[in-house]
Amino acid sequence: MRVGFYQFAPVFGDPAGNTARVREALSALEADLIVLPELFNTGYQFVSEDEARDLAEPIPDGETCAALIDLARERGTHIAAGIAERDGEAIYNACVLVGPEGCVGRYRKLHLFYEEKRWFQPGREPPPVFDVGGVRLGLMICFDWIFPETARMLALQGADILCHPSNLIFTLCHEAMLIRCLENRVFAVTCNRTGRDERKPGETLTYTGGSQVVDPRGRLLVRAGEENPEGQVVEIQPERSRNKDFNEYNHILGDRRVEVYDMINRPAVP
Repeated sequence: MRVGFYQFAPVFGDPAGNTARVREALSALEADLIVLPELFNTGYQFVSEDEARDLAEPIPDGETCAALIDLARERGTHIAAGIAERDGEAIYNACVLVGPEGCVGRYRKLHLFYEEKRWFQPGREPPPVFDVGGVRLGLMICFDWIFPETARMLALQGADILCHPSNLIFTLCHEAMLIRCLENRVFAVTCNRTGRDERKPGETLTYTGGSQVVDPRGRLLVRAGEENPEGQVVEIQPERSRNKDFNEYNHILGDRRVEVYDMINRPAVP
């Protein structure tokens, strides 16, 4: 299976232009799965809830989702992309998964970062896993990386590949995802964006690029540069994610001591 990403610097407030740029870039990539950045169509640094609401779209009936489906059908691929979703009065930071057959599903970000909490509502459902041609794709978004429960929930649902649209401003995530893959024995495709935002006076967000693909042993298969638009594709064997043996005595999921983990679900100590 050929999996990859396309990282770039979205233009804020230009969904049609950002989608057109992705269409042009993907014409040069041959892949079965492509991951795009978080909020790839709108850009990231909102300055008001009204702004987020105006740019958000319904899933799957919005223009961006329709354009992605057309692109997936044209390229014979599946695409995981971060977009701002509007559902009634609620606005979510979401990831949509589309393919030649249409919209496969979506995920609403559980762990909102920084001022995202001002514009978006957090998701209320576990991150989903979708079966696509016998390969199971799990969805997570950006700051979900710092909560190991996210990747573990996807692994427990049988995910082979974690699709991870991101807008990262710290390089810590790049290394942390090596551990997420190792501790869950899964592949992960993290697609970050590049460039910077300076829409809020006195605050500049500089994105770290470095989109990557990691294997179930926690090994880096490919990583993009920090600043430039870049698409990369690498061939993998998704079934390698299904072997959870660490050695002949240890099984990554089977050895969990769930009978003593009940405190994980308790509220944190103030």
